[in-house]
Amino acid sequence: MSEAWRQIGEARAGGTLLIADHASAYVPGDVDLGIDLALLTNHIAIDIGVAEVAALLVESGAVDAAILGGVSRLVVDCNREDDAPGALPIASDGHAVPGNALGDAGREARLARFFRPYHAHIAATIAAQRPAMILSLHSFTPSLESHPDQARPWHVGVLYNEDDRLAGAAIAALEAEGMTVGDQQPYSGKLLNATMNRHAEGNGIPYVGIEMRQDLVGDAAGQALFAERLGRMCKNVALNITP
Repeated sequence: MSEAWRQIGEARAGGTLLIADHASAYVPGDVDLGIDLALLTNHIAIDIGVAEVAALLVESGAVDAAILGGVSRLVVDCNREDDAPGALPIASDGHAVPGNALGDAGREARLARFFRPYHAHIAATIAAQRPAMILSLHSFTPSLESHPDQARPWHVGVLYNEDDRLAGAAIAALEAEGMTVGDQQPYSGKLLNATMNRHAEGNGIPYVGIEMRQDLVGDAAGQALFAERLGRMCKNVALNITP
């Protein structure tokens, strides 16, 4: 284990690997973001419900292992290119993050401590136990504070970039669960897909990106229901993977 990542379960060659970039709200004591600590329970700091759903998916055997980001997305956003300004966000949904206004040396130190070890562990895991499929798990807020007029009615979103081999099957499986499914909603995987671009598309591994609406996975009952739904989705989607 590492402060940069946490793993649940054991990766298996030919299995399913879950990756969750934003599963933690942890901020190390020596990292001062300059924010109200109450924001660490907010969507800008963590993908609410993701760690719990990931653990349930591993426990049920629907996925073999889950690699979870070890720190808050406000410390470092691992679902960005390392040279992207948003990797160390100086603002998020209208909230300033003054502690991230670092010079080049401070920025590189933050990336070297958290971003690079996280991605190195994912890369090493895939190299040692190449999965048949990767599930990227995130959650989204029902409404943004900065754009309260923009409705986000989807229960779940399916994201992908160039590799859409599993997207259609995932959408169909989730719609069969009675959910309102967003195809490339609440945003497009063609615009924001850095981790999957690097580790899934970069290695030719089929994948699907899932965005769960946070109010539906904010408690244990919702998390259990979503884990069951995603477990069934994984089984259906796996049928579309050709050796």
